[in-house]
Amino acid sequence: MSLISINPYNNQLIATYKQDANKTIHQKIDATAIAQKKWKALSITKRATYFIALQKQLQKNRNSLAELITTEMGKPITQSYLEVDKCAMVCEYYATRTTEFLQPEIIASNATKSYTHFEPIGNILAVMPWNFPFWQVFRSMAPIMMGGNGYVLKHASNVYGCAKAIEQLILSAKFPKDIFQLLCITSADVHKAIANENIHAITCTGSTAAGQAVAMYAAKHLKKCVLELGGSDAYVVLADADLQKAVTAALYSRMINNGQSCIAAKRFIVVKKVYQQFLNLLHHEMCKLVIGNPMEEKTTIGPLAKTELRDELLKQVKASIKKGAISAIPQLAPSQGAFFSPMILHQVQKGMTAYNEELFGPVCTVIVAQNEKDALQIANDTTFGLGAAVFTSNIAKGEDIARHQLDAGNCFVNDFVRSVPGLAFGGVKQSGYGRELGKWGMYEFMNIKTVYVA
Repeated sequence: MSLISINPYNNQLIATYKQDANKTIHQKIDATAIAQKKWKALSITKRATYFIALQKQLQKNRNSLAELITTEMGKPITQSYLEVDKCAMVCEYYATRTTEFLQPEIIASNATKSYTHFEPIGNILAVMPWNFPFWQVFRSMAPIMMGGNGYVLKHASNVYGCAKAIEQLILSAKFPKDIFQLLCITSADVHKAIANENIHAITCTGSTAAGQAVAMYAAKHLKKCVLELGGSDAYVVLADADLQKAVTAALYSRMINNGQSCIAAKRFIVVKKVYQQFLNLLHHEMCKLVIGNPMEEKTTIGPLAKTELRDELLKQVKASIKKGAISAIPQLAPSQGAFFSPMILHQVQKGMTAYNEELFGPVCTVIVAQNEKDALQIANDTTFGLGAAVFTSNIAKGEDIARHQLDAGNCFVNDFVRSVPGLAFGGVKQSGYGRELGKWGMYEFMNIKTVYVA
């Protein structure tokens, strides 16, 4: 069997990759286990030199890597450049901060000495998605490997070219042999990797269904996992909000990556007093989107990553319209490839697909709320809890809402939700558990050991 990569802009075959045999899967994992024993013995300063070298490789190959991202999954090229830049930034972040993060912490007790000490737990299997094919890998790999762990990557089948490019970057940065391993397998074979005794934990980013499958296999073998799953992020717009600012932020968040982001704004919840004004502004701004060839720098909306994703999104939209949602399409996308016309779905209500499910694509779901209390109730009326935002001119109120009243792992005030290297990132409810980034993302895969000297 082979993995297949297809350009979603023109449906042309890019490449095929021969899948690893069962024996190869375990040989690769076992080789990483041997390499990890030497890797963890290196000083943090020494490990940091490899990540600084990796940062330089990313910067050196920025253009070609961005072009590869766009070719394999359709992201506008300007966004692909930013993705590569962000990967370089996270390499530098952990190279310069790990010593601080892993300092032993003295804890007062009746002992002569007692403290926490951080040790790597071993080899981590990373099950990664296609929508940010470099960033999703690097934001987990940098803290995991800087902490002294080995890293085994199972990437999404349709972006295996990006996976191979990451492997080449590791080689070019002259990392020790086998400390990073790339598996060429489909989702159906992930359980085989999890079962290997030399895999000690799993990090998975993907759909809720994918997370459930990984968690089930991890539980069977008593292995920890960190899950960053789907989202249906609510952007609450209050009556006193700067509507232009709210529309600009919400639309950018919704359309980034052609609408294919777990952390994207998915539900725009607007109080009745400013609902129509918000809707008019949103339509006006959507008319400015540039739909077309993702390789052209003027393009802001490219195709979805796969035609089956387009078909699934269309099914969700039709189901919502059938129940009473109203659609508006400011401009049509090309009929070729996996394009989907950016759309507004308004008059969306509870019980509709667009209200209850995650829509992965350039569809703005707009829901009217009677007042602030109603808006917050609607925002939290979801099985997801990855991100949320509130827009108001009252900063103190906005902060109180973000801190105490929104049920999500990442809550922003007057800005769009995004991951930042120094801040913890993750969700609650069906959006997963555990945290990435910051010191917390590093601690997830460390043995936080208590040392007690009588």
